[in-house]
Amino acid sequence: MVSHSGLITVMQRAARKAAPRLRRDFNEVEQLQVSRKGPADFVSMADKQAEATLLEELRHARPDWGFLLEEGGTVEGSPSKPRWIIDPIDGTSNFLHGIPHFAISIAVQEPKYGGGWGEVTQGLVYQPLTDESFWAEKGRGSWHNERRLRVSSRRDLADALIATGIPYKGHGDLDRFDRIMQAVAPEVAGIRRFGSAALDLAWVAAGRYDGFWEEDLQQWDIAAGILLVREAGGFVTDFRGGDRALTTGQVLAANDQIHSKLHKLVASALRS
Repeated sequence: MVSHSGLITVMQRAARKAAPRLRRDFNEVEQLQVSRKGPADFVSMADKQAEATLLEELRHARPDWGFLLEEGGTVEGSPSKPRWIIDPIDGTSNFLHGIPHFAISIAVQEPKYGGGWGEVTQGLVYQPLTDESFWAEKGRGSWHNERRLRVSSRRDLADALIATGIPYKGHGDLDRFDRIMQAVAPEVAGIRRFGSAALDLAWVAAGRYDGFWEEDLQQWDIAAGILLVREAGGFVTDFRGGDRALTTGQVLAANDQIHSKLHKLVASALRS
């Protein structure tokens, strides 16, 4: 049995409490009530109910902690305590189209001395349909259920399978994406767009993907996934190579060799 902190137990319990309703709703997706938050940006009753379940479970476990919620916004807690960052369904468009690729994402973020928010210390990406739990704790590694994760050991871009996200109506800069794609695509073995940044990062941590890039992401999309990749021995930066991926919404993730090569391609594309 893998040893982990009580927080991981709390997070897994909350995710598994929300999962049965999501599985049921996924199988009856045509019956769901869906509303529009913005251009091509949808929220279903399934999102709201899953988020309510997660909030209830996590608040019960840590009543003085705050929340950053995709649907519910910011819920203030004690300023000296951590907060939860939650995406109840990362991959809502997949969910609503009956595509079985989406996840619950939960992260713990520590407060900074003097105010604001600092590092993420625990993260969970949970796939309700497959019961896959990708989790990480700062300094304790990344895990898939009870198996230790390591990022891919591939060194050559020509052998690398890279994941990304593609801009769509009202989201992202298609011109910038095209420039990056034109730089990266001829150099790699393949590019995939599956529609869940949380799972993309979890799969980089698991070595299923060799790298990932995307921008215009929100903190709840990537907070847990960034920790997963780093604790699996990978590198995560923004497009400038800095340590501001969580706040800029720009993510470039891979092992050390692939990351360096991808970063050069991305930087060159943006300079052009």
